Amino acid sequence: MRHFSLLVSLIGLLASLNQAAVAEVVPRAAVAIVEFQYIDTSGEPRDQKADHRARLQAFMSALRRDIAASEAFRVVSLPCQPCVLTDATVSEFTAAAQHAGADLLLVGGIQKMSTLVQWAKVALIDLKTDKKVLERLYTFRGDNDEAWRNAESFIAGQIVSLYPRGGDE
Repeated sequence: MRHFSLLVSLIGLLASLNQAAVAEVVPRAAVAIVEFQYIDTSGEPRDQKADHRARLQAFMSALRRDIAASEAFRVVSLPCQPCVLTDATVSEFTAAAQHAGADLLLVGGIQKMSTLVQWAKVALIDLKTDKKVLERLYTFRGDNDEAWRNAESFIAGQIVSLYPRGGDE
């Protein structure tokens, strides 16, 4: 009999923990992602435009995938895919993102400064307040597929972990 009452108590405790966990679920924020721009100011003599286009495309695909896989975000598509900031003004992107159901707009760019150093600047804009909720500048070394994959993975992780969710603001 004692084991039975212990089992009933344990089931009740688990049920209350499960209800508390359900009550604390924060809905995933809808984010629209604008294609990052790329500029090479390294002065290297070899034309690397095709390599950089391919790496940026892979970077953006992985960034969308990794952000969508998080518990913080749900990625929504903009009607202009692929969209870059030179295609429209910020206010046009804001309106398109809101029309697509986005709460947030992620914009950014990457610049190759030298043979070994690149930087990526990202900003996450709250479309309701028109304020940046996250803005970061990251540097990464190398200009090969592995360096770009590592940079994307780190940046995606930073965006997900640094975004102020729910009551944490």
